[in-house]
This record gives sequence, C-alpha cells and structure tokens, in this order.
Amino acid sequence: MDAACYREMAALEDHHWWFVARRRILATVLDGLDLPAHATVLEVGCGTGGNLPLLARYGSLYACEPAPEALALAAARGLARVAPGRLPDGLPFGDTTFDLIALLDVLEHVREDTAGLAALYARLRPGGWLLLTVPAYGFLWSAHDEVNHHVRRYTRRELVRKLRQAGFRVCHATYFNTVLFPAVAGLRLAGRLLGRTGSDLTLPGPRLNGMLVRIFAAERHLVSRRRMPFGVSILALGRRP
Repeated sequence: MDAACYREMAALEDHHWWFVARRRILATVLDGLDLPAHATVLEVGCGTGGNLPLLARYGSLYACEPAPEALALAAARGLARVAPGRLPDGLPFGDTTFDLIALLDVLEHVREDTAGLAALYARLRPGGWLLLTVPAYGFLWSAHDEVNHHVRRYTRRELVRKLRQAGFRVCHATYFNTVLFPAVAGLRLAGRLLGRTGSDLTLPGPRLNGMLVRIFAAERHLVSRRRMPFGVSILALGRRP
C-alpha cells in the first residue's frame, strides 16, 4: 500500500462503517471458537493496528507488518508485541507457535499465496485456528485494488482449494458483506467505466455511517453459522488438525 493509504487508514479505521462492522462480525466468529484460556494470538499484516483491540481479548497478542509506517502506528497502540514481518518467508518471533492466527485482508497482497498459507500452517499449534478474510470476485477489481497493491481477488472455491493445499482443514468458508453487495458492485463497475482513480476509503456523514454499520454488522448473526451465497468479501476458518 502507498504510505498515504496507511495514514488514511489510521485516521478512519476506528470509525469507518466497513472497519467497525467487520470487527463486530469477526468478534462473533471468534467468540464461537474453542480457544484455550491463555491463547497465543498472532495477527499477520496488522497494518496500523485497528484490529489489535479486538484480538487482544483472546489471549497474549503478537503482530507483524512489513511497512514501517504502519508498524509504528500499530506499535503505538501498546496492545501487542509488534515486529517487522511478511509472508511467506519473513515471519518473526522465532519458533513461537500460536493458537490463533488472524490474516485479515492480507492474502490478496501476497504473490505466493499458497506458500504464505503453508507458512502460517507451520506456525499453528495442533488444533490451532486461522481466521482469514479476503476480497471477493475478480470482476469487482477497481482502482481501490490498485492503490492498495492487491494482486488478486478470490472466489470461495479458489480460497478453499488453496487452504486445503496448504494442509488446513476448512471448517467454515463463506462470502459476506452480502446485503450491500449490489450497491458496492454497482459503484465499483461504474467507477471502472468512468476511469475513477484512488481508494474507496472516505468517511460518510455520521447518520449514513451509522446506518451502514448496522446493515453490515447485522450479518454477524448469519456469517458465523451459514454459507452466504455471494458478497464483497470472503471469510474462512481453517484449522490445523
């Protein structure tokens, strides 16, 4: 990602509807996992640290991030042991293994994505969980993907196949951000036709922002239990047997 994107994300991710609602969905999914009482948790590609307050609820938290600008912002939150690191060959923290690894909208940045998943598998304890989200559908590719240095978008089937190739047992995989999918798809396709540039990250007014949080976050009651037929993103839970 461009350095300007990190500054923009740090300013928005505590309030913007997409980040807020996604964290509520992730919290519902995480609350349903059989994590040990004193779990060790790793977020790979933690960005500016917006997910650290959520993940810190579930155990002793570690985080890594390749971009120095983002790493400094994440470390400043004081919630995790933070170190430089990247996939597939640059994970830090020595031989430490984890009960939970979170990879939240990161895999789409990794060219060797199957190798990256295998590297995460190797750092999980037996019975450990991988919580993964990625953007969905190549036809939704837009300037937002380009400015964020995405390599690809995924289908559910493709993501499940790559998780299994890396050794994971796939316990759940579903599209999400389903209700807002028609609006997002329409805006992305229109922007491509009109030659729009730049990121989609803009903070709406408080009333609209709050409404979008409620709409998106309401999916938490379904995403953790059911397979949604389509959506802007994909969520998957993989486990090391």
